[in-house]
Amino acid sequence: MKAVTTATAAMGLPVAMSEKVLAAAENPDNRPPVIWLHFQECTGCSEALLRANHPGIAEVVLELINLEYQETLMAGAGHQAEASLEEAIKKYAGKYILVVEGSIPKFEQCCMIGGKTALESFKHAAENAFCVVNLGACATFGGICAVDPNPTQAFGAPEFMPEGKPYVNLPGCPPNPYNLLSVILYFLTFNALPELDAQNRPLFAYGRLIHEHCERRPHFDAGRFVRAFGSEEHRLGYCLYHMGCKGPETYANCSIIHFNDGAAWPIGTGCPCIGCTEDILFKDSIYSLATVAQPTPNANVPTASPEGLGKSATPTQTAFVGAAVGLAVGAGVMYAAKLPKEPEDENQ
Repeated sequence: MKAVTTATAAMGLPVAMSEKVLAAAENPDNRPPVIWLHFQECTGCSEALLRANHPGIAEVVLELINLEYQETLMAGAGHQAEASLEEAIKKYAGKYILVVEGSIPKFEQCCMIGGKTALESFKHAAENAFCVVNLGACATFGGICAVDPNPTQAFGAPEFMPEGKPYVNLPGCPPNPYNLLSVILYFLTFNALPELDAQNRPLFAYGRLIHEHCERRPHFDAGRFVRAFGSEEHRLGYCLYHMGCKGPETYANCSIIHFNDGAAWPIGTGCPCIGCTEDILFKDSIYSLATVAQPTPNANVPTASPEGLGKSATPTQTAFVGAAVGLAVGAGVMYAAKLPKEPEDENQ
């Protein structure tokens, strides 16, 4: 029930929907078959899922999904494992969810499994899947494997997606396991994929900037920044913008649904956000200054004529609104002045 309630909230559904989501999750006939392939990655995405406790991995595998193939968790190996994969693809053709972890190399001699290239393995499984879930930064954007000079010619799975195949991107390094759980529960409940953004990420998890809900946002608005790790400002929890925090340009729900069952998240422990849910990861200096989408807090300017448009405002109302706008503009100038404008030293 705790997992369902958390997932329901993460999906932005009303609390009343928890019962419907729970009923879908508890239906034994509702468990979708899942095939999980590994390519070029560190297995961190699987590790994040393995360490989730609400629900634990045993509950996910035995009660929520029908996990047919997953190299990290399965006991079989070699020819036995390959036979199991082919059997699952044939048995559940057009019905299974394919989870992809890791980037896919074009370089044929890299990441071969069972005599097949990574690209061949992916295309074969993707063509027969109902939908594909690309889990983690490597599977979505290529991740660290795709960084220049990219010797294996690695790309994210969307680069090779069969035409017309529905897919969901869940970027992160690693992604929060609750986001994967929420996608699965959404599918079980509505027999459809959640609403996606332009990068095929579910809006419920990647629809808002981390900056909007960051616990250090008040310090940003007040111009209180950390300039050195271990400093007094760092100990006081000031904003990490000048330390390269990518929160102002990163869309994710890390600041709301923390990691380790809600115990912590990077910014909360004093580490700047590295933008791991965006395509900027590993493509720019980790300490480069983020592009700030919202340099000033939203100012609610009172309406001069609450009765409606066309009514003239009184001198008092005009003076009040003028003062409010002046304060807002002045505050904006002050905040903007505190942000660096292409400094020679990014940390100053």
